[in-house]
Amino acid sequence: MSYFPNIEDIKKAALTIREVADVTPLLHSIRLSKEYQANIYLKREDLHRVRSYKIRGAYNKISSLSKDQRKNGVVCASAGNHAQGVAFACNHLGIEATIFMPAVTPKQKVEQTKMFGEDWVAVVLEGDTFDDSYKAAIDYCDREQKVFIHPFDDPKVIEGQATVGLEMLEQTQEPLDYIFVAVGGGGLASGLISVFNTLSPSTKIIGVEPDGAPSMKMSMDNNKNTTLEHIDKFIDGAAVKRVGDLTFAICKDNLHKMITVPEGKVCQTILDLYNRDAIVVEPAGALSISALDFFKEEIKGKNVACIIGGGNNDITRTAEIKERALLYGNLKHYFIVRFPQRAGALKQFVVEILGPTDDITHFEYSKKSSKENAPAVVGIELKDPSDLEPLINRMKANNFFGDYLNNKPDLFQYLV
Repeated sequence: MSYFPNIEDIKKAALTIREVADVTPLLHSIRLSKEYQANIYLKREDLHRVRSYKIRGAYNKISSLSKDQRKNGVVCASAGNHAQGVAFACNHLGIEATIFMPAVTPKQKVEQTKMFGEDWVAVVLEGDTFDDSYKAAIDYCDREQKVFIHPFDDPKVIEGQATVGLEMLEQTQEPLDYIFVAVGGGGLASGLISVFNTLSPSTKIIGVEPDGAPSMKMSMDNNKNTTLEHIDKFIDGAAVKRVGDLTFAICKDNLHKMITVPEGKVCQTILDLYNRDAIVVEPAGALSISALDFFKEEIKGKNVACIIGGGNNDITRTAEIKERALLYGNLKHYFIVRFPQRAGALKQFVVEILGPTDDITHFEYSKKSSKENAPAVVGIELKDPSDLEPLINRMKANNFFGDYLNNKPDLFQYLV
């Protein structure tokens, strides 16, 4: 692929999207700056009306369509944020849209898409992943001869996302040394590369993916665009099996580094942003900040920007987010505990086996009179990871220990 975004086209995109996209702030984070001994800035793309940067690329692309194309309507596939951008743009411009979304898309994103699109948009829930929805959307688009609005692999979309970079350059007095950006399909990263390679070539751009969906990293390691067979869909805004061909060609030669971050680490970042900064982000929106821990020494004393790509988080996911964060922090543990079938066994476990700050958060048990010991599945939350080994030792010494489940994925998947 020979396409590389042109700065003049990006500047035109910036003028085009003024109708619907506000200039989002680049805010200095006192907490993160102290923690990492650097100047950490947050580009708040979660503050758009559709609560993500996707409005930029969607509106820029749809605005470029001819009169006949607009009249015939458009189609898109999205895990949520692109859908909202397309819905808002189509409502604003009076264009009919059919939007395909995975059936597992958080309810909040589906409802927001319908709200922004009103009568101009029809939502179709199809498949379990973005890639499933994408295939269904392409098939529908071919049958109906409509224009497909790609979420990332389209020049006009990339140029729209690139306007984030133009704003950042205008908002900083000193050059940025590092930019951390989440990578799903690669549209935003490609846009940033096109701006900073031209106007601030010393800035290093770090791409960040979830461990469970490393499509760009795998492709860069293989030196060819590679489709993943399976992905973890939890970080839905960045979980794609295959990145764009255009975006891969741009990223593979121009990203300073491409890394992955554990989903549990991302969950802890979400909780920290909410509890300590009063910022609500979705999992993909927290990816960039989650990567800072892996660059602690490298970024000391530097000017660093993290792009918060979106804030469309569904409150119903909070329990799972907390659970994943605790597991990542080695603070939540599941066991099979073998309780002697005698009165007082549970009391002994609570009083003598558990530590003073250990807390039972999950308990499944059924008494079987024909057995000497009855198993229970017990989840225990610790205050400190160092409390785990003494707990296991006490369980074994008193014949309560059955098995440890956290490192047995075949069993553990039924608990989390």
